[in-house]
Amino acid sequence: MYATNLFDTILLDPITQGADKLCVISGYATAAMAFRHLQRACDLRPSIHIELIVGMCPSDGLSLGNHRGFQKLVSQDYADNLTCSYLVEPPAAHSKTYVWLRNNTPVNAFLGSANYTQTAFLGAQREAMCACSPELAYSYFTSFISDSIYCTHSDAEALVEIYKDRDFRKQRYYGEDRSDITFDASAGLPLVRVSLLDKNGNLPPRSGLNWGQRPEVRREPNQAYIRLPAEVYRSGFFPGIGIQFTVLTDDGKILICSRAQQNGKAIHTPHNNSLIGEYFRNRLEVPSGALVTSGHLRNYGRSDVTFLKIDDETYYLDFSTS
Repeated sequence: MYATNLFDTILLDPITQGADKLCVISGYATAAMAFRHLQRACDLRPSIHIELIVGMCPSDGLSLGNHRGFQKLVSQDYADNLTCSYLVEPPAAHSKTYVWLRNNTPVNAFLGSANYTQTAFLGAQREAMCACSPELAYSYFTSFISDSIYCTHSDAEALVEIYKDRDFRKQRYYGEDRSDITFDASAGLPLVRVSLLDKNGNLPPRSGLNWGQRPEVRREPNQAYIRLPAEVYRSGFFPGIGIQFTVLTDDGKILICSRAQQNGKAIHTPHNNSLIGEYFRNRLEVPSGALVTSGHLRNYGRSDVTFLKIDDETYYLDFSTS
Protein backbone atom coordinates (compact mmCIF):
# COMPACT_ATOMS: atom_id res chain seq x y z
CA MET A 1 0.00 0.00 0.00
CA TYR A 2 1.17 3.54 -0.77
CA ALA A 3 0.14 6.41 1.49
CA THR A 4 2.93 8.98 1.02
CA ASN A 5 4.61 10.63 -1.95
CA LEU A 6 1.71 9.56 -4.15
CA PHE A 7 2.35 12.07 -6.93
CA ASP A 8 5.78 10.65 -7.73
CA THR A 9 4.99 7.02 -6.97
CA ILE A 10 1.75 6.73 -8.92
CA LEU A 11 2.08 9.41 -11.59
CA LEU A 12 5.79 9.78 -12.41
CA ASP A 13 7.92 6.81 -11.39
CA PRO A 14 6.39 4.43 -13.97
CA ILE A 15 7.61 6.79 -16.72
CA THR A 16 11.20 6.36 -15.55
CA GLN A 17 10.61 2.60 -15.80
CA GLY A 18 9.62 2.82 -19.46
CA ALA A 19 5.86 3.44 -19.41
CA ASP A 20 4.62 5.74 -22.18
CA LYS A 21 0.86 5.97 -21.61
CA LEU A 22 -1.44 6.42 -18.61
CA CYS A 23 -5.14 5.54 -18.59
CA VAL A 24 -7.16 7.04 -15.73
CA ILE A 25 -10.73 6.55 -14.61
CA SER A 26 -11.32 8.95 -11.74
CA GLY A 27 -14.59 9.93 -10.10
CA TYR A 28 -13.49 13.54 -9.95
CA ALA A 29 -10.67 15.34 -11.74
CA THR A 30 -9.46 18.89 -12.23
CA ALA A 31 -7.84 20.67 -15.15
CA ALA A 32 -5.26 22.16 -12.79
CA MET A 33 -4.14 18.67 -11.78
CA ALA A 34 -3.88 17.55 -15.40
CA PHE A 35 -1.81 20.63 -16.22
CA ARG A 36 0.58 20.09 -13.29
CA HIS A 37 0.96 16.39 -14.03
CA LEU A 38 1.59 16.96 -17.73
CA GLN A 39 4.25 19.55 -17.01
CA ARG A 40 6.21 17.06 -14.93
CA ALA A 41 5.46 14.01 -17.07
CA CYS A 42 6.48 15.71 -20.32
CA ASP A 43 9.80 16.68 -18.76
CA LEU A 44 10.47 12.97 -18.30
CA ARG A 45 9.02 11.82 -21.64
CA PRO A 46 7.84 14.49 -24.10
CA SER A 47 5.74 11.94 -26.00
CA ILE A 48 3.82 10.76 -22.92
CA HIS A 49 0.07 10.38 -23.39
CA ILE A 50 -2.68 10.45 -20.78
CA GLU A 51 -6.22 9.22 -21.38
CA LEU A 52 -8.56 10.52 -18.70
CA ILE A 53 -12.19 9.58 -18.10
CA VAL A 54 -14.08 11.61 -15.49
CA GLY A 55 -16.46 9.16 -13.88
CA MET A 56 -19.00 11.04 -11.76
CA CYS A 57 -20.42 13.15 -14.59
CA PRO A 58 -23.70 11.20 -14.94
CA SER A 59 -24.74 12.10 -11.40
CA ASP A 60 -22.76 15.23 -10.51
CA GLY A 61 -22.07 16.92 -13.81
CA LEU A 62 -18.92 19.03 -14.18
CA SER A 63 -17.99 22.57 -13.31
CA LEU A 64 -17.69 25.08 -16.12
CA GLY A 65 -14.15 26.00 -15.04
CA ASN A 66 -12.88 22.43 -15.27
CA HIS A 67 -14.78 21.73 -18.49
CA ARG A 68 -13.24 24.69 -20.24
CA GLY A 69 -9.90 23.94 -18.66
CA PHE A 70 -9.91 20.38 -20.02
CA GLN A 71 -10.96 21.64 -23.44
CA LYS A 72 -8.08 24.11 -23.52
CA LEU A 73 -5.56 21.49 -22.45
CA VAL A 74 -6.55 18.95 -25.10
CA SER A 75 -6.94 21.47 -27.92
CA GLN A 76 -4.11 23.90 -27.18
CA ASP A 77 -1.64 23.40 -24.35
CA TYR A 78 -1.16 19.61 -24.53
CA ALA A 79 -2.96 18.58 -27.70
CA ASP A 80 -0.49 15.74 -28.34
CA ASN A 81 -0.41 14.47 -24.76
CA LEU A 82 -3.92 14.45 -23.31
CA THR A 83 -7.28 12.93 -24.15
CA CYS A 84 -10.15 13.74 -21.79
CA SER A 85 -13.59 12.14 -21.81
CA TYR A 86 -16.67 12.30 -19.60
CA LEU A 87 -18.69 9.27 -18.61
CA VAL A 88 -22.23 9.94 -19.81
CA GLU A 89 -24.04 6.65 -19.28
CA PRO A 90 -25.20 5.85 -15.73
CA PRO A 91 -24.37 4.59 -13.25
CA ALA A 92 -21.63 7.03 -12.39
CA ALA A 93 -18.15 5.69 -11.58
CA HIS A 94 -16.57 6.70 -8.28
CA SER A 95 -13.46 4.64 -9.05
CA LYS A 96 -9.88 5.90 -8.96
CA THR A 97 -7.85 3.59 -11.18
CA TYR A 98 -4.52 4.37 -12.85
CA VAL A 99 -3.10 2.03 -15.50
CA TRP A 100 0.31 2.48 -17.10
CA LEU A 101 1.12 1.02 -20.53
CA ARG A 102 4.31 0.50 -22.48
CA ASN A 103 3.90 -0.03 -26.21
CA ASN A 104 0.15 -0.49 -25.59
CA THR A 105 0.75 -3.29 -23.07
CA PRO A 106 -0.39 -2.76 -19.45
CA VAL A 107 2.62 -2.86 -17.14
CA ASN A 108 1.60 -1.12 -13.88
CA ALA A 109 -1.69 -0.27 -12.22
CA PHE A 110 -2.93 1.29 -9.00
CA LEU A 111 -6.30 1.78 -7.39
CA GLY A 112 -7.44 3.39 -4.18
CA SER A 113 -8.92 6.59 -2.80
CA ALA A 114 -7.05 9.34 -4.68
CA ASN A 115 -9.02 11.29 -7.27
CA TYR A 116 -7.08 12.91 -10.09
CA THR A 117 -6.82 16.20 -8.19
CA GLN A 118 -4.01 18.11 -6.53
CA THR A 119 -5.94 17.97 -3.26
CA ALA A 120 -5.62 14.18 -3.31
CA PHE A 121 -2.09 13.80 -4.68
CA LEU A 122 -0.21 16.65 -3.07
CA GLY A 123 -0.85 16.14 0.61
CA ALA A 124 -3.89 18.30 1.38
CA GLN A 125 -5.71 15.19 2.60
CA ARG A 126 -4.81 11.59 3.43
CA GLU A 127 -5.12 9.04 0.65
CA ALA A 128 -4.02 5.45 0.07
CA MET A 129 -3.35 3.55 -3.15
CA CYS A 130 -2.53 -0.10 -3.83
CA ALA A 131 -0.92 -1.90 -6.75
CA CYS A 132 -3.27 -4.17 -8.71
CA SER A 133 -3.32 -6.33 -11.81
CA PRO A 134 -2.44 -4.18 -14.85
CA GLU A 135 -4.44 -6.43 -17.19
CA LEU A 136 -7.59 -6.36 -15.06
CA ALA A 137 -7.28 -2.63 -14.44
CA TYR A 138 -6.88 -1.89 -18.14
CA SER A 139 -9.89 -4.06 -18.97
CA TYR A 140 -11.84 -2.13 -16.36
CA PHE A 141 -10.75 1.20 -17.88
CA THR A 142 -11.66 0.18 -21.44
CA SER A 143 -15.13 -0.90 -20.29
CA PHE A 144 -15.99 2.79 -19.84
CA ILE A 145 -14.83 4.03 -23.25
CA SER A 146 -18.03 3.27 -25.17
CA ASP A 147 -20.09 5.03 -22.48
CA SER A 148 -17.99 8.22 -22.60
CA ILE A 149 -17.75 11.32 -24.77
CA TYR A 150 -14.73 13.50 -25.54
CA CYS A 151 -14.72 16.82 -23.70
CA THR A 152 -14.41 18.63 -27.04
CA HIS A 153 -17.29 16.77 -28.70
CA SER A 154 -20.09 19.01 -29.92
CA ASP A 155 -22.61 17.03 -27.84
CA ALA A 156 -20.63 17.05 -24.59
CA GLU A 157 -22.52 19.96 -23.07
CA ALA A 158 -25.84 18.41 -24.02
CA LEU A 159 -25.04 15.05 -22.42
CA VAL A 160 -23.23 16.31 -19.31
CA GLU A 161 -24.59 18.97 -17.00
CA ILE A 162 -21.98 21.72 -17.17
CA TYR A 163 -22.89 23.89 -14.24
CA LYS A 164 -21.65 27.30 -13.26
CA ASP A 165 -19.10 26.64 -10.60
CA ARG A 166 -21.04 25.86 -7.42
CA ASP A 167 -24.02 27.56 -9.02
CA PHE A 168 -22.02 30.77 -8.90
CA ARG A 169 -23.95 33.92 -9.69
CA LYS A 170 -21.75 37.01 -10.05
CA GLN A 171 -22.75 39.64 -7.52
CA ARG A 172 -21.64 43.21 -7.02
CA TYR A 173 -20.99 43.07 -3.30
CA TYR A 174 -17.25 43.31 -2.73
CA GLY A 175 -16.89 45.17 0.56
CA GLU A 176 -14.96 48.36 1.10
CA ASP A 177 -11.48 47.03 1.89
CA ARG A 178 -9.84 46.34 -1.47
CA SER A 179 -7.45 43.65 -0.24
CA ASP A 180 -9.02 41.91 2.77
CA ILE A 181 -10.83 38.64 2.26
CA THR A 182 -14.57 39.14 2.52
CA PHE A 183 -17.47 36.77 2.07
CA ASP A 184 -20.36 37.37 -0.23
CA ALA A 185 -23.27 35.65 1.48
CA SER A 186 -25.47 35.80 -1.60
CA ALA A 187 -22.91 34.18 -3.88
CA GLY A 188 -21.52 31.93 -1.17
CA LEU A 189 -17.90 32.43 -2.20
CA PRO A 190 -14.92 34.04 -0.44
CA LEU A 191 -13.18 36.72 -2.45
CA VAL A 192 -10.26 39.12 -2.57
CA ARG A 193 -9.87 42.35 -4.47
CA VAL A 194 -6.33 43.14 -5.61
CA SER A 195 -5.05 46.40 -7.05
CA LEU A 196 -2.91 46.38 -10.20
CA LEU A 197 -1.27 49.63 -9.03
CA ASP A 198 1.56 50.03 -6.53
CA LYS A 199 1.24 51.62 -3.09
CA ASN A 200 1.63 55.07 -4.63
CA GLY A 201 -1.20 54.53 -7.10
CA ASN A 202 1.10 54.06 -10.09
CA LEU A 203 1.43 51.19 -12.53
CA PRO A 204 5.05 49.95 -12.26
CA PRO A 205 6.89 50.22 -15.60
CA ARG A 206 9.02 47.07 -15.06
CA SER A 207 6.97 44.76 -12.84
CA GLY A 208 3.40 43.54 -12.52
CA LEU A 209 1.70 43.87 -15.89
CA ASN A 210 5.00 45.24 -17.27
CA TRP A 211 7.30 42.48 -15.98
CA GLY A 212 8.47 41.80 -19.52
CA GLN A 213 9.48 45.40 -20.23
CA ARG A 214 13.17 44.61 -19.73
CA PRO A 215 14.85 44.66 -23.16
CA GLU A 216 18.31 44.59 -21.62
CA VAL A 217 17.70 40.98 -20.48
CA ARG A 218 15.71 40.10 -23.62
CA ARG A 219 12.47 39.30 -21.85
CA GLU A 220 9.38 38.65 -23.93
CA PRO A 221 7.61 42.02 -23.49
CA ASN A 222 4.18 40.54 -22.68
CA GLN A 223 5.45 38.72 -19.58
CA ALA A 224 3.44 39.77 -16.54
CA TYR A 225 2.13 38.80 -13.13
CA ILE A 226 -0.42 40.04 -10.61
CA ARG A 227 1.21 41.22 -7.38
CA LEU A 228 -0.52 40.11 -4.19
CA PRO A 229 -0.32 42.23 -1.04
CA ALA A 230 1.05 40.51 2.06
CA GLU A 231 -2.31 40.21 3.76
CA VAL A 232 -3.56 38.17 0.80
CA TYR A 233 -0.59 35.88 0.12
CA ARG A 234 -0.32 35.09 3.85
CA SER A 235 -4.02 34.38 4.23
CA GLY A 236 -4.28 30.95 2.63
CA PHE A 237 -6.85 32.19 0.12
CA PHE A 238 -4.71 30.94 -2.78
CA PRO A 239 -2.94 27.55 -2.98
CA GLY A 240 0.68 27.21 -1.91
CA ILE A 241 3.63 28.21 -4.08
CA GLY A 242 3.88 26.09 -7.21
CA ILE A 243 0.37 24.59 -6.95
CA GLN A 244 -1.55 25.11 -10.17
CA PHE A 245 -5.11 26.42 -10.16
CA THR A 246 -7.63 27.13 -12.89
CA VAL A 247 -8.86 30.71 -13.33
CA LEU A 248 -12.12 31.24 -15.20
CA THR A 249 -12.43 34.89 -16.28
CA ASP A 250 -15.56 37.00 -16.55
CA ASP A 251 -15.16 37.07 -20.35
CA GLY A 252 -15.02 33.29 -20.60
CA LYS A 253 -11.28 32.70 -20.91
CA ILE A 254 -9.26 30.07 -19.01
CA LEU A 255 -5.87 30.69 -17.40
CA ILE A 256 -3.87 28.04 -15.56
CA CYS A 257 -2.04 29.96 -12.84
CA SER A 258 0.20 29.46 -9.83
CA ARG A 259 1.95 31.55 -7.22
CA ALA A 260 5.63 32.40 -7.64
CA GLN A 261 8.41 34.68 -6.37
CA GLN A 262 9.37 35.28 -2.74
CA ASN A 263 6.55 34.32 -0.35
CA GLY A 264 4.35 33.54 -3.35
CA LYS A 265 3.54 37.20 -3.84
CA ALA A 266 2.94 36.91 -7.60
CA ILE A 267 0.27 35.13 -9.63
CA HIS A 268 1.54 34.11 -13.05
CA THR A 269 0.85 31.63 -15.85
CA PRO A 270 3.60 29.01 -15.40
CA HIS A 271 3.21 27.41 -18.82
CA ASN A 272 4.08 30.75 -20.41
CA ASN A 273 4.54 33.97 -18.40
CA SER A 274 3.34 35.97 -21.39
CA LEU A 275 -0.18 34.53 -21.38
CA ILE A 276 -1.42 36.66 -18.51
CA GLY A 277 0.19 39.77 -20.00
CA GLU A 278 -1.40 39.09 -23.37
CA TYR A 279 -4.74 38.60 -21.66
CA PHE A 280 -4.72 41.99 -19.90
CA ARG A 281 -3.36 43.83 -22.96
CA ASN A 282 -6.22 42.40 -24.97
CA ARG A 283 -8.77 43.53 -22.38
CA LEU A 284 -7.21 47.00 -22.21
CA GLU A 285 -6.86 47.24 -26.02
CA VAL A 286 -3.13 47.76 -25.66
CA PRO A 287 -0.94 46.48 -28.54
CA SER A 288 0.84 43.20 -27.89
CA GLY A 289 4.18 43.79 -26.20
CA ALA A 290 3.51 47.46 -25.47
CA LEU A 291 3.99 49.18 -22.11
CA VAL A 292 0.79 49.26 -20.05
CA THR A 293 0.21 52.57 -18.27
CA SER A 294 -2.10 53.77 -15.52
CA GLY A 295 -3.80 55.80 -18.25
CA HIS A 296 -4.81 52.60 -19.99
CA LEU A 297 -6.44 51.42 -16.78
CA ARG A 298 -8.24 54.75 -16.30
CA ASN A 299 -9.54 54.64 -19.85
CA TYR A 300 -10.71 51.08 -19.32
CA GLY A 301 -12.46 52.04 -16.11
CA ARG A 302 -10.84 49.74 -13.58
CA SER A 303 -7.43 49.36 -11.89
CA ASP A 304 -8.01 46.21 -9.81
CA VAL A 305 -9.21 42.63 -10.18
CA THR A 306 -11.44 40.46 -8.01
CA PHE A 307 -10.74 36.78 -7.40
CA LEU A 308 -13.52 34.54 -6.13
CA LYS A 309 -12.58 31.15 -4.71
CA ILE A 310 -14.78 28.41 -6.11
CA ASP A 311 -12.74 25.55 -4.63
CA ASP A 312 -9.11 24.79 -3.82
CA GLU A 313 -8.19 24.44 -7.51
CA THR A 314 -10.67 26.77 -9.24
CA TYR A 315 -11.05 30.56 -9.10
CA TYR A 316 -13.04 33.21 -10.93
CA LEU A 317 -11.38 36.45 -12.05
CA ASP A 318 -13.57 39.52 -12.50
CA PHE A 319 -12.08 42.42 -14.47
CA SER A 320 -15.39 43.71 -15.77
CA THR A 321 -16.46 47.33 -15.63
CA SER A 322 -20.24 46.89 -15.54
